[in-house]
Amino acid sequence: MSVRKQFATFWADGLYFGVEVDQVQEVIRHQEMTRVPLAPSVVRGLINLRGHIVTALDLRRRLELRERPQGQLPMNVVIRTEDGPVSLLVDEIGDVVEADDDTFEAPPDTLDSKVRHMIRGVHKLKDQLMHVLDSQTVIQISGAAK
Repeated sequence: MSVRKQFATFWADGLYFGVEVDQVQEVIRHQEMTRVPLAPSVVRGLINLRGHIVTALDLRRRLELRERPQGQLPMNVVIRTEDGPVSLLVDEIGDVVEADDDTFEAPPDTLDSKVRHMIRGVHKLKDQLMHVLDSQTVIQISGAAK
């Protein structure tokens, strides 16, 4: 018997991604950010989330995708971590989607090895492929390029 999981979905550079809903604290529109001098390039800044300072990571940069077009404001997918919330900056927010375990496959071999470890796998949905992010790996930026 297959198990159904729920995913909060979003887009980055035309690719469809999902994170298990229990890892998501909230999804919010664009927030003003304060830049962090000398931080890795994936750290776009800090946002104030109801009095809590949250680091905002650019998912496009983290996954080595193309830069966001000038003037396109990112949205925030706030992920729960042991050290507090972290925001992933994405292009567009999707819906909550349910997927069966039997539609899950390993990450495609065509993925670059530098980002492959951040993708748990993919779900083949009716109309598209959903890349399932390993959110805890994505937010680890100690080795990220500057």
